Amino acid sequence: MVNAVLGHWIELAGYTASSLVFLTFYMKTMVPLRVVGILSNVAFMTYGLGGHIYPVFILHAILLPLNCMRLVQIRALIKNVREAAAHGDLSMEWLLPYLRHRRFSKDEVLFRKGDPAGELYVVLSGSLLLVDIGVTVGPGAVLGEIGIFAPKHDRMDTAICKTDVELGVATHDKVLELYYQNQKFGFYLTKLISQRLLDNYSSLRDRTLNTHPIATTAADGGAVEQEERS
Repeated sequence: MVNAVLGHWIELAGYTASSLVFLTFYMKTMVPLRVVGILSNVAFMTYGLGGHIYPVFILHAILLPLNCMRLVQIRALIKNVREAAAHGDLSMEWLLPYLRHRRFSKDEVLFRKGDPAGELYVVLSGSLLLVDIGVTVGPGAVLGEIGIFAPKHDRMDTAICKTDVELGVATHDKVLELYYQNQKFGFYLTKLISQRLLDNYSSLRDRTLNTHPIATTAADGGAVEQEERS
């Protein structure tokens, strides 16, 4: 009798584990996916141990701490995003654990205007020149976020390495994954892109004023004179 009841519960654990695995395919964000993954690991471990199916038990005993570690990492990421958004901090240094490191040599072209935008970059060391707007960026700067979300997904400028450069790189899919995980991250990226566009506009305006001061002054004077006549 006891063995029959125990066998029933072990079989139920197996069905529960299978149902949880099926449920993971409906998860749209990483936190629920990891939580369901952890529950399925526990259920499979119970099923494997109770049914003496040791390969199943060993596999999910290994996957359980991995899922727990990833859940802790993603929750820490979300917390950092929320704090950064709340304080208006546009630094993306908290993304470094999720980036691949890549090195470029002096005078090497990182990307050209019109190229497909498949990656986002965080400058770790060195400096790059954004040719069209004439701006030099250094450590801590973020490049490529606008192109990823642009309608045509193309680069808005050309970036050339002024020195040897080390970059943190996130692929297009990784950025979108982080974007869809949490609305706060979307808000964070919106602030970052808006600030970048405003900075670029200010830089171009200043360059125009410095390059054509006489024409600008004449245009302003003509506008004032026309206003006085009216």
